[in-house]
Amino acid sequence: MENTKYTAHNIDLSSQMEYLTSIILMNPILDSVFKKAPKLKIEHYYIGAGCITQSIWNHQCGYPITQGIKDIDFVYYDPDLSFDKECEVIERVKGLFDDVPISVDVKNQARVHLWYEQHFGYAITPYFSLEEAINTWPTTATAIGLRKNENDTWRLYAPFGLNDLFGLIVRANKAQITKEIFEKKVLRWKTNWPDLIVIPWDYI
Repeated sequence: MENTKYTAHNIDLSSQMEYLTSIILMNPILDSVFKKAPKLKIEHYYIGAGCITQSIWNHQCGYPITQGIKDIDFVYYDPDLSFDKECEVIERVKGLFDDVPISVDVKNQARVHLWYEQHFGYAITPYFSLEEAINTWPTTATAIGLRKNENDTWRLYAPFGLNDLFGLIVRANKAQITKEIFEKKVLRWKTNWPDLIVIPWDYI
């Protein structure tokens, strides 16, 4: 597929998916993570958010594919809400990816409501599925989860589609995020990716 800015913005979803995964595989760190992840035998998980979005932004902007990526979000869903069980999974995941040169952030999305208020200053209701959690992620371009199955097929969850992602558009998903948190993210992202098109909070 032609390697130019916005190539995938207005094509059909299957072609967008092919384009997305081809870019992800250009990132050697993510390529390794996606290949190894099925070994964990975790049924409900995704690798998502910033590491996916920012790989695409880097490709679209002509930057090194790993530029500005601080961590890899590994999210899963387990109705067992015990802290010890989550710690066990965190150790398993980090043990598998001990050679990955950036941090792997592991979170059981079933437990997020237990600590969210202390961290962000306001309470949220529990999530009842992994997809429900992704539905609330802060922007339309970063609300994305991806995994590679053992049969080498991909599973994508992107509730807002992929047009904003490929169009370099930063649009708030107001399901949960506050204006203050959104604008802080925008300032940080624009430093690394000045070509981003930010839709102001009050325009949405």
